[in-house]
Amino acid sequence: MREKVTRLFVVAAIAEACSWLALLVGMLVKYGPPENELGVKIFGPIHGGLFVAYVLLVLAVARLHRWSLPATAVALVSAVPPFATVVFERWARRRGMLGVDSRPAREPAPVG
Repeated sequence: MREKVTRLFVVAAIAEACSWLALLVGMLVKYGPPENELGVKIFGPIHGGLFVAYVLLVLAVARLHRWSLPATAVALVSAVPPFATVVFERWARRRGMLGVDSRPAREPAPVG
């Protein structure tokens, strides 16, 4: 269960960042020369849903992995700026906060 929720958190972090990109492109088209709101109408709700999913998964993973309150707060705040969820996920992985060691396995040293 713990690994599944952690994997969902990683997927949600990446998906939320991708939806940010799509929403930014949609906003560029809306306020740019084409003046077409279709991108915002499509990607706005998608981004909103992924934002909520990310927040809920942060709370679940923080509880499962016993994150500190400041780490949980940083994870939640990272949902606001574009692409920060991926930055936080990578940072948390490097620090071992996701229960996964991201360092490659070391080769045993030759003896003799």
